[in-house]
Amino acid sequence: MSQDFQTFLSKLEACGELTRIRAQVDPYLEAGAIADRVAKTPGGGQGLLFERIQGATMPVAMNVFGSYRRMAMALGVEDEPAGLDAVAARIDKLIQGAMPKAGASFLDKLAKLPMLVEVGAWMPKTVRRGLCQEVVWTGEEARLSRLPVLTTWPEDGGPFITLGLSHTRFKDGRRNMGMYRLQVFDEHTLGFHTQLHHDGARARHGYAPGERMPVAVSFGGDPALTYAATAPLPPFLSEIMFTGFLRGEGVEMVKCVTHDLEVPADSELVIEGWVDPGELRREGPFGDHTGYYSLADDYPVLHVEAITHRRNPVYPATIVGRPPQEDKFLGLATERIFLPLLKMVLPEVVDMHLPAAGGFHNLVIIAIRKEFPGHPQKVMNAIWGTGQMMFSKGIVVVDADIDPHDADEVLFRVTSNVDPRRDLLFTEGPLDVLDHSSDRFAYGSKVGIDATRKSAKLDDFKREWPRDLVFPEAILERISNRWREYGL
Repeated sequence: MSQDFQTFLSKLEACGELTRIRAQVDPYLEAGAIADRVAKTPGGGQGLLFERIQGATMPVAMNVFGSYRRMAMALGVEDEPAGLDAVAARIDKLIQGAMPKAGASFLDKLAKLPMLVEVGAWMPKTVRRGLCQEVVWTGEEARLSRLPVLTTWPEDGGPFITLGLSHTRFKDGRRNMGMYRLQVFDEHTLGFHTQLHHDGARARHGYAPGERMPVAVSFGGDPALTYAATAPLPPFLSEIMFTGFLRGEGVEMVKCVTHDLEVPADSELVIEGWVDPGELRREGPFGDHTGYYSLADDYPVLHVEAITHRRNPVYPATIVGRPPQEDKFLGLATERIFLPLLKMVLPEVVDMHLPAAGGFHNLVIIAIRKEFPGHPQKVMNAIWGTGQMMFSKGIVVVDADIDPHDADEVLFRVTSNVDPRRDLLFTEGPLDVLDHSSDRFAYGSKVGIDATRKSAKLDDFKREWPRDLVFPEAILERISNRWREYGL
């Protein structure tokens, strides 16, 4: 079932996952520094509601997705024993149900009709009025200073909107919702940071210079929307429909007041405007999730025509920077939820881990069932050819019985199973636009590391491969049963 942002905050507070900060806090650096310290505490710390932001009339919520429990609550699976894996199980069931079977009969096809009905329930629903339009400011009254936009790092080019959901439309009518940072230039213009590889950039590339592309930026609404905006979805699946899948019911959408884009009706607030693809302005620098400042560059300008909001809105924000931050748990959700899709392409994959310290895409650790010569290398190349995983700079492949989430275990296998000359695979390809380490913009080298055990059959390994040190199960069970006797 759906829930709006303020209902979500109330649930967090009721279960001890939200702290109200009643002291006055400066939007310049102070709020960001508080959120940074809290996010780096074990488990992600508390969600934060700043009730008195200096110079602002609305409270600011930060770090609300910054723990495993809060992420599960946002997606409605907190009560599921499997947590986020329960969403993955639903995706896996959907994939298995949709896959045609060889020689499928008419009755087999009829059996899929209930699934089609379920899919239909995820479709967005247009409503005439939304809570997000209880208060409407247009023209000169639509001033960005009405919003408590934060500056989180000292060398940022200005205040940045960091948790807005940008809605755009391709020329062929397709809609997209993504999370792109927005720098406040002045009262009525924003930097629209749509990077080279993002759908927001692809959408504007379809418009001619001088042509206005409508844009709307919504805040809040169902917390599943915020996750969906960050998810690496296949091109045929919209973020709004994916939110409907997560919730089991379609998202209610309302038409904007200045153009015909639709936004989630129960959003906290909405910025409406337009972008001329031929107009660029210097945006940045910005303290980014890489742990460094991303450099200033030229990006399109979003011209604000209207700001609408609830009567008493809450402004959602986040701080990005050196991990761990709140986005660690958004990345964890993606890792768990989209594993079935990766397995559909690579059935040999058992598990994967995208460490937060690697920015979620710079390092991928994959456990596989190794079956033939060159199998780890085949998996590496497949990952570099799969969606946004093309940005991966390093891929480590381990055996099926190795937990890719156990950093010590993975490092042990890398240092003990790898001969650098034999087991490192170098290639080149696309990199994240924010990557500063490569000599070329958005392009550079990558490395794959085969940390699997080697054998004569699969690897032409000439020597005997040693066996792992493992105690017999009977001994482990005996000492567990007698542990108190040992006085330990």
